[in-house]
Amino acid sequence: MKEMKEKIFKTLDEQINILESKGLIIEDVEEAKEILFRENYFFVSGYRHIFMKNNEKDHFIKGTTFDELYAMFVFDRMIRNIMFKYILIIENNIKSIISYQMSKKYGYKEKDYLNPKNFTHDPLKTRQVHDILDKTRRQLRVNGKQHTATLHYIDNYGYIPMWILVKVLSFGIISELYNILKNEDKQLIADVYHLDYETLSIYLSLLSNLRNVCAHEEVLYDHRTQRNLPDSRYHKLLDIQKVDDEYIYGKNDLFAIVIILKQLLTEEEFREFAYELGYEIDVLDGRVDTVPLIAILNRIGFPVNWRNIIDID
Repeated sequence: MKEMKEKIFKTLDEQINILESKGLIIEDVEEAKEILFRENYFFVSGYRHIFMKNNEKDHFIKGTTFDELYAMFVFDRMIRNIMFKYILIIENNIKSIISYQMSKKYGYKEKDYLNPKNFTHDPLKTRQVHDILDKTRRQLRVNGKQHTATLHYIDNYGYIPMWILVKVLSFGIISELYNILKNEDKQLIADVYHLDYETLSIYLSLLSNLRNVCAHEEVLYDHRTQRNLPDSRYHKLLDIQKVDDEYIYGKNDLFAIVIILKQLLTEEEFREFAYELGYEIDVLDGRVDTVPLIAILNRIGFPVNWRNIIDID
């Protein structure tokens, strides 16, 4: 049996020494210690990889400063907050659209709209339908007691309409609910976004996963999704390079999420999103000299002309 290595506690001074031993320049030691104390050495140092020498994975590129390392940390926090804000807009939109279409067609009481007969009749998905509906009812029982709207409807009407139910459901459950709808119902919802239902299903799954990445403050800038984004006209119109007949950007990287947001947000919302994101990229470019911006964009998965997507109809 392999012996487990032990990670022992390191004081702030020891943390500083470790970073300096790897070639990091720390001009203001006391300020760096304050940042490490407040932000956590593990999280800050998690952004070191982009500043490391290619042939020496444990040594910083010559001239790399602590300020640059921290700028990368702050940049990731800012774009994570931006992504989270606009994913919440889409989450609210899709919940509203699904609840409207389902209530209109199947009724507004949970015994009606959560009837298994209203969902896919694919025999291979029978168990999945029952499992997801059970999870939906469980979230309603657990979370419903914490919301005044759900309590109001239970106390005054004895049921919870779907437009209230969706408020207590996670994005993940909504994504799963969408997947078990009848194809005609899925397409009715996808039509709102001018998409086919299979593509929208992939988009919702990727966004719900990224929402969790943002909510738990995981490293975002070089995040890679578990599923590839289908090729879109945006890949073609931006003239994104291909290798082995596969686009090198916008498939499983952060730019793939940008392409999704382009299609699910309104034109004005997306423009605001892109401007906010572009501002943070510009700020980072002004704070980091050791690594060129093009290398950072490449790590994120952004083509150099990524801003052109703003004006594509």
